[in-house]
Amino acid sequence: MAQWTSAMGAAQLARLLNSQQDRPAGPGTRRPPAYRALADGIRLLVLEGRVPVAARLPAERELALSLSVSRTTVAAAYEALRAEGFLESRRGAGSWTAVPAGNPLPARGLEPLPPEALGSMIDLGCAALPAPEPWLTRAVQGALEELPPYAHTHGDYPAGLPALRAMIAERYTARGIPTMPEQIMVTTGAMGAIDAICHLFGGRGERIAVESPSYANILQLMREAGARLVPVAMAEGLTGWDIDRWRQVLRDAAPRIAYVVADFHNPTGALAGEDQRRQLVEAARSAGTVLVADETMTELWLDEDVSMPRPVCAFDPAGSTVVTVGSASKAFWAGMRIGWVRGAPDVIRSLVAARAYADLGTPVLEQLAVNWLFSTGGWEQAVELRRVQARENRDALVTAMRKELPTWEFEVPQGGLTLWVRAGGLSGSRLAEVGERVGVRVPSGPRFGVDGAFEGYVRLPFTVGGALAEEAAVRLAAAAKVVESGGSGGGEAPRTFVA
Repeated sequence: MAQWTSAMGAAQLARLLNSQQDRPAGPGTRRPPAYRALADGIRLLVLEGRVPVAARLPAERELALSLSVSRTTVAAAYEALRAEGFLESRRGAGSWTAVPAGNPLPARGLEPLPPEALGSMIDLGCAALPAPEPWLTRAVQGALEELPPYAHTHGDYPAGLPALRAMIAERYTARGIPTMPEQIMVTTGAMGAIDAICHLFGGRGERIAVESPSYANILQLMREAGARLVPVAMAEGLTGWDIDRWRQVLRDAAPRIAYVVADFHNPTGALAGEDQRRQLVEAARSAGTVLVADETMTELWLDEDVSMPRPVCAFDPAGSTVVTVGSASKAFWAGMRIGWVRGAPDVIRSLVAARAYADLGTPVLEQLAVNWLFSTGGWEQAVELRRVQARENRDALVTAMRKELPTWEFEVPQGGLTLWVRAGGLSGSRLAEVGERVGVRVPSGPRFGVDGAFEGYVRLPFTVGGALAEEAAVRLAAAAKVVESGGSGGGEAPRTFVA
């Protein structure tokens, strides 16, 4: 019986391999043999998660044709991967990817590290900060005081607690977007909201237009839902969207859904302007595309001179085009898994009806905690603490990066939680792999793209500051030297950092 669970075509694998742009070798640097470079490329794709474990690889002859190399080169690369435990084969069943025993996947870079690993590893993979105390404790205490009446009910509120729905609606109204509670559904985080929207409007095989780059976890969610992702390149720097490209994609591809982050985009930090928002809503309406606007970063402006544009939904007064997603997870705390959807009442009714076959509802106690924050003014004070912390971390990280890695390029965003960095011509995948071996964990650029894009980038979140930010930059510089020299960094152990 074959041990593979999926298959990777020769053309697809060749595209992924060709996306790995290495820095040109300097004087005196010896390039590895062709078979070794091919084996290393496939191994990195497995470690990055872009080629799944237990994926059947193409036959040697097919891959050789797609890569324009000899079959001998491919055969030697496969043999090297088998010797290292990254490939298994069986006569008649082909060859499939594997991971050596005792060698867990590194470098995926977005899943939080377990707390016990934080002593030796600086985690720049997860863009989330500790809770802004004392507001978490106060919110939970306030929720417990409000809990007794709800404890006498069944506890299932598929649309969310009425009090919280009304409070979220009031907050939109205060922002100049008249909203009724019937236009709100409370979800289990923003991921739960977008998953529900994709299932309602998408379906397997449907096209979804996404910014390129975009938030990696959302891209993966959409892939697993069977969507066909259509990337739309962002404009240069922090200038937001390229509207001409969006018009072309919406017209030519006619995607059912378009997913955008207008406010301090993840990962670039870009802030879309009002005119861009207006034009994109008009283009989506003309194409019959549902525009999903992710507002999870909207309250995280870090500079005092930021002038926030009106929400995307402000340019859709009829409510027929834009569906908005919000969350407490980024602005408050990732452990507070409360999100929400704002849409037309019929959209909300459809989402609520479909929820009976998904998670039924969101935890009552957490909804009460968020409602307490909103109703007491605690939310504003907690978010201000979050802004101060993120601003200090951003400034410390920028200073350290400019000192330790002066050839790496980035623009400093005015808000959000992430820095999008061009890594001086180095491979982001290799930096992520070597980084874990020297004690710093970063997600590489291809995690945020479609089909292997952004190999030369890494994303750095504003989650560490002070001396820890300086040490993170030092370790990244050490990883860069290893990658630049063509080494693996395997002999270097992470140092323990004492704050």
